[in-house]
Amino acid sequence: MRAPITMKGAQRLRAELEELKSVKRPAVINAIAEARAHGDLKENAEYHAAREQQGFIEGRIKQLEAELSHAQVIDVSSLNAGSRVVFGATVDLADMESEEERTYQIVGDLEADIKQGLIAISSPVARALIGKHEGDSITIEAPGGIREYEIVGVSYNG
Repeated sequence: MRAPITMKGAQRLRAELEELKSVKRPAVINAIAEARAHGDLKENAEYHAAREQQGFIEGRIKQLEAELSHAQVIDVSSLNAGSRVVFGATVDLADMESEEERTYQIVGDLEADIKQGLIAISSPVARALIGKHEGDSITIEAPGGIREYEIVGVSYNG
């Protein structure tokens, strides 16, 4: 099965890939050449650091290319699921205890970033939300105990 990804997520990953290829890869190649010019490579910390950085960059480039080539890009704004929660939905949740509200978008595993409110489709919260409707309640077993949330809003705005 192809991994789902939102259009925004795919654009973000493509931008990262482009920066790695056009900015960071040439910079690390220059750093390696400069460090080589300093002579003895055995005790040249700059050379070893640059080679390590090159390994990380090349690894990330390969990872991004593979993930993007196998991903199924989904235009979230074209989904018409109404108040039902499916992949790509932006969901407003209210904690039943504290009444604190949170907003999450359910995205592919490749683009998940909890700091930006992007939760992976494979996460326990997303799995509890899928198929539910606005107004439904969900129960999630969190590290701090069982939490109950009410779905106060569902939207599909990409």
